[in-house]
Amino acid sequence: MIWSFIKISLFVAIVVGLAFGAAWLSDLGETIRIVAFGIELNLGALQAVILVGLLVIAIWLALKVLGFVFAFIRFVTGDETAISRYFDRNRERKGYEALAEGMLAVASGESKLALSKANKAERYLRRPELTNLLTAQAAMMNGDSRKAEEVYRKLLADQRTRFVGVQGLLSQKLAEGDTDTAVKLAQKAFALNPKNLEVQNTLFKLQTEVGDWKGARDVLLAKMRQGQLPKDVHKRRDAVLALQEAKAVLDGGTSIEAQEAAIAAAKASPDLIPAAAMAAKAHYDKGDAKSATRVLLKAWEAQPHPDLAAVFASMVPGESATERLKRFEKLLSLRPDHEETRLLRAELCIAAEDFPAARRALGNLVESNPTSRVLTLMAAIERGEGEDDAVVRGWLSKALTAPRGKQWCCDKCQNIQSQWGPVCDNCGGFDTLSWREPAHNSMPLPNGAEMLPLIVPKGTKADAGETLEGTARAVSEREK
Repeated sequence: MIWSFIKISLFVAIVVGLAFGAAWLSDLGETIRIVAFGIELNLGALQAVILVGLLVIAIWLALKVLGFVFAFIRFVTGDETAISRYFDRNRERKGYEALAEGMLAVASGESKLALSKANKAERYLRRPELTNLLTAQAAMMNGDSRKAEEVYRKLLADQRTRFVGVQGLLSQKLAEGDTDTAVKLAQKAFALNPKNLEVQNTLFKLQTEVGDWKGARDVLLAKMRQGQLPKDVHKRRDAVLALQEAKAVLDGGTSIEAQEAAIAAAKASPDLIPAAAMAAKAHYDKGDAKSATRVLLKAWEAQPHPDLAAVFASMVPGESATERLKRFEKLLSLRPDHEETRLLRAELCIAAEDFPAARRALGNLVESNPTSRVLTLMAAIERGEGEDDAVVRGWLSKALTAPRGKQWCCDKCQNIQSQWGPVCDNCGGFDTLSWREPAHNSMPLPNGAEMLPLIVPKGTKADAGETLEGTARAVSEREK
């Protein structure tokens, strides 16, 4: 309301000012004499001011007319004018409407309508970087992979749409199962946009599937540097990849590089059991038994595992059972209450024919966790203590139907594998295998040596050792 009052007051002041000005000019009494082309005009001051105002308006109108004439001439000759811009805006509006309708058609699954709208949008907009993607998506929905590939290849020609074109071709090759081409396309997409999380994950998954461990380590490092992967997770996964890279090098015959890679993997992640076992073997093969022992002790302290005990036993192959039990005390003292430590001690005592000590080592495992391995060891203890065959067969019968104990299980799909690997054989999950009790126990033991991973040295003729071998064979026959 105040603003309205101000505007009205300003208008009244202007009118009053003009009136006073006109009156003042009329009262001057002076005239202006104009002579042109034999015509003489005598004008008062007020008349002169009015004449000047009319001349200014006339000149302005003349310029506008002249500008319209020149604009009309440019329109006729093809230059851009307001008229041409009007028609351009009209085409652009229709084109974007068609583009929007095509996107909605893709979202709703109407592939033919989407193709029609994409063609219409291209006809109006003439912007292939926008319409080609819609055309490709519609063609894929319609099952026309050839047309979709053709359109994606067109996108490769434009720097702005090259990444989108590579991604489209990548999705096509993944759907077709062409892994080799998909890997190359994923590498190209990663080079164009290394910060794209979807491309990183796709390339990493493909590289782990085809065994490109070095390339997978590079992608993993890029993810860590970009803050998309915590440092501790990167450290663990890089150790897994380093281990697989070491295995690949070892398979190629260059064991020195494999040894160094395995040692590095074990240092990066001491709880990675396969890396620790391979690193210990590498140290031992190089004549460094002290370093091998140190690696095994550190890994055993992190997580006891039969593979670690097997490597530790292989370091002194000719020792007696009693000497082996004494040497293993260093390992057994690290995690004395762990189930694996108790089972290992029981096996060592059986090999040394100290059956009461073996029974004490098992303790209440028969009641708390009666696995095949526990029950088989009980059968060996009973045989070693001179029990009847019926008692021994009773324990073996229980062992054949008992749970298998800890195995390599996938935390993602619960698949059970006989050996550790970086990728789950079932779901393809990376670094998802852990040594634990499976949710179901229908799979066989990881390997026959699980029953006796290390304990009876070659040349030992103890009845207990023969009994253990027999019981292990019984379980193996059942698994077959």
